[in-house]
Amino acid sequence: MTAAERFARARPRLLRLAYSELGDFGEAEDIVQEAWLRLERSDADAIKNLDGWLTTVVARLALDRMQSARARRETYVGPWLPEPLLTDDPADRVSLDETVSYALLTVLEQLSPAERTAFVLHDVFDVPFGDIADVVGRSPEAVRQLASRARRHVRSGGPRFAASRAEHDRAVRAFAQAVAEGDLESLVAVLDPDVVWTSDGGGLVSAARSPLHGGERVARAWAVLSRRLFEPIEVHLNGRLGVVFPSKDGHRAALSFVVSHGRITRIDAVRNPQKLRHI
Repeated sequence: MTAAERFARARPRLLRLAYSELGDFGEAEDIVQEAWLRLERSDADAIKNLDGWLTTVVARLALDRMQSARARRETYVGPWLPEPLLTDDPADRVSLDETVSYALLTVLEQLSPAERTAFVLHDVFDVPFGDIADVVGRSPEAVRQLASRARRHVRSGGPRFAASRAEHDRAVRAFAQAVAEGDLESLVAVLDPDVVWTSDGGGLVSAARSPLHGGERVARAWAVLSRRLFEPIEVHLNGRLGVVFPSKDGHRAALSFVVSHGRITRIDAVRNPQKLRHI
């Protein structure tokens, strides 16, 4: 098998790795392409473990990109949310469900670049700590501590009682129907009292500049907003049921949800058109 064929076989995994680190699929594609260019310039036949070599190259490039992205995001208009991915192919849904769920990506945004790299490589992609040490430039023990801190943060940032797929889907469909009908009472019923709604317009389209908290407030806001929206479209985003709302202003929003105990605890709405190119 040629180096090009081996790279093509590894490419989907490398894309998932880069996307998991960055939350930006366009940047992930750029990084994987750069890894291919580096492979072309190297002696591929002399690389004993090509998959490991590619993983290290992509992880290092993603880490560098993460560190520079933190400075850029300080000037970003409003909240920054990861780019959602359309996964309506059942096969993709299975592969993405455990690795790059949207809920996980939003929590990973709170980690340092080194913590995120250690967590993604070890806990998601099963890379040994010794190999991760080469990526982040620290000792294996230091990497182990990075991953442990990241794991604790992920546990604290996620829902205490994760919903089953059926429970998740019921809540999302109830929300979409309530918005379509402008039904305030049904919206209040499906939203957790402590729900958080975050919108990302990137300064390119209208969106709230800060998250909105509380079931009553979020329900009333969506009841008003429903007058400006067309019928919702069900999609699978990052392996879970989500909704796309086309708007009468010519733009759209892709909504991802977190559900616990049958109620929606988090709504992430991406309106930035640059993050909706793959939807």
